[in-house]
Amino acid sequence: MLSFLKPNPVKKLKKQYEAKQQQAFQAQRNGDIRGYSLLTEEAEKIDQQIKALENNA
Repeated sequence: MLSFLKPNPVKKLKKQYEAKQQQAFQAQRNGDIRGYSLLTEEAEKIDQQIKALENNA
């Protein structure tokens, strides 16, 4: 009934994904290729979680 009041986990994960992508972009611009790859990997894991939640919904 009041499902609109419940926090949306997909929305939270999308914010985390965007933040990781931004951090990866900054690392790449600063020449930190290892940091870029690690941050990109973390962002991809978050993206997989998002897709899994969206498929279950």
